[in-house]
Amino acid sequence: MHGIRGKVSIREVAGTNRLYSLVLAGLVILLLAVSGCTDVSSQPGAAISAQPSIAGATGTVEKVEVYHFHGDQQCTSCIALGDLAEKTVNDNFKAELTSGRLVFAHVNAEQPENAALATKYGVTGSSLWIGVYDANGFHKEQDIRVWSLINNKDAYSTYLSAIISKRLNGDLS
Repeated sequence: MHGIRGKVSIREVAGTNRLYSLVLAGLVILLLAVSGCTDVSSQPGAAISAQPSIAGATGTVEKVEVYHFHGDQQCTSCIALGDLAEKTVNDNFKAELTSGRLVFAHVNAEQPENAALATKYGVTGSSLWIGVYDANGFHKEQDIRVWSLINNKDAYSTYLSAIISKRLNGDLS
């Protein structure tokens, strides 16, 4: 006897179990996806700057660095961010790379040998940073717009190429 609730069909139980399984699987996938995007900074007090520190600076550019910082574990978006940046730089700035005026690297900020560079840039998680050396010193900026472009390779490349070109030409606005 099922009491006052009446009979519960096998379909209702199966449907409930299927829904529960889908919700649980979705949560697990979400947790795995964001696990690579967590804080990779081992430095206390490190923070993401809301404003790029190079705004308004001008001068003769000696060198531009483009770094894809990441941790030991990367989500799909973090990997795409770095791969697209590398492809953009390699396809559009061969002469600058060869001369050393432009530098690109993937940097694991969780590795002790990269701690000084991660601290210099103020890295707190997976990110794309651009550093510029000019007559006025060192200027850095975290480019957060690239995250919204990772699903459109052409738009990503066009945008990042324009930013890098501006920095190489001394336009730090």
